[in-house]
Amino acid sequence: MMSAFKIFSKQGKARAGEIKTSHGKIHTPAFFPVGTKGTLKSLTGAQIREIKPQAVLGNTYHLMLQPGEQMVAKMGGLSKMMGLDGHPSLKLRNGLPTMTDSGGFQVFSLGIGLEKPGVKFLKPATSNEQLATSSEEAKPRLNKITEEGVEFQSHIDGSRHMLSPETSIAIQEKLGADLIVGFDDLESPTYSLEQTRKSLELTNRWELRSLKAHLAFQGDALEPRRQLLYGVTHGGQFENLRRESAKFVNSHFDAIALGGAHSSKKNLYDVIDWTVSCLDENKPRHLLGIGEVDDIFEAVERGIDTFDCVIPTRLGRMGHVFVSPTEGNVKNRFRFDITKSKFGGDLKPIDENCDCYVCKTYPRAYINHLFRSRELLAYTLASYHNVYFMVNLTNKIRESIIDKKFQTLKKAWIDR
Repeated sequence: MMSAFKIFSKQGKARAGEIKTSHGKIHTPAFFPVGTKGTLKSLTGAQIREIKPQAVLGNTYHLMLQPGEQMVAKMGGLSKMMGLDGHPSLKLRNGLPTMTDSGGFQVFSLGIGLEKPGVKFLKPATSNEQLATSSEEAKPRLNKITEEGVEFQSHIDGSRHMLSPETSIAIQEKLGADLIVGFDDLESPTYSLEQTRKSLELTNRWELRSLKAHLAFQGDALEPRRQLLYGVTHGGQFENLRRESAKFVNSHFDAIALGGAHSSKKNLYDVIDWTVSCLDENKPRHLLGIGEVDDIFEAVERGIDTFDCVIPTRLGRMGHVFVSPTEGNVKNRFRFDITKSKFGGDLKPIDENCDCYVCKTYPRAYINHLFRSRELLAYTLASYHNVYFMVNLTNKIRESIIDKKFQTLKKAWIDR
């Protein structure tokens, strides 16, 4: 196992631990903000380092298309390219740890996530104009899934590419992330039991190929590689498939990522329970694409270690900002829309309990003014606060587990 994971404290199934990487230690539980294209939108590397997330996640699909994995490698890898260890020209040993996904979700979005019934795969398109369709037209499927992998058309220019377990791993190796993910076939929440089983069986074969490719890269390396490969569990909403997938991944991989489609919050929590019950205690567990406050508490309580989501920056650009339980609750999803006119004269910080630079410096009225004036600084300030909020929340959760006060903290936020 290329990166060590240790558990230091537990309260029930909730655990506080540490993942050792070449860019430093990841203290868990931890929330990983998403820098899809090698950037947390509107934030600089210096600002990200100031916020101090445990790690940042980048997207294999987007980075392979722009600027390309070779160019990322030339710039020193994802962490150095993003300025997470200072300017790319600086030869610093450590920066923030990074994680990349496999590209499976984005490729899925070009397939059944896009098409309507009766539409065939792949228009003969080579340009944006040829790819364009009217709102009345059924959108064409832009991918084709085979045993080899997924042939797809770029959403940028219509160019054609192949993503397979081997190429996904090769790209992630070049991106230089500390944590990488095996290539998977993402099932649709509309799939039947048999369709989901067929998708899961394909994922299992692809993940074994991913593991083989990863081990081959390690063997060819001049120096020992420190990338930790996560296998992905699937199975949709079906308990028997979820348990089967969890046992399969657990038997082959040193780290587990929970993926796939969830039909509801209850189904999400059930999936975590089914999966965790089949996993070894000493392996890190990552929940892909989850970032709501209540979901984080519920997942940690069930034994999840890390999460990633685009929510903080995506909502920040829309003017939705997070607040603690003085104003936030499950009903309002711990956030409000600061662009509303009622905040135009509000001199309070976004969150009176937040110690981030934004809350210590600017009143709500100023941020409201920036959004209503369409000033670009609005996106930076709201995104900065939101990312800090989620990072700080998981820091508090980790501390509460160590202090044996997790249930007290959860009650103060969720169960009140």
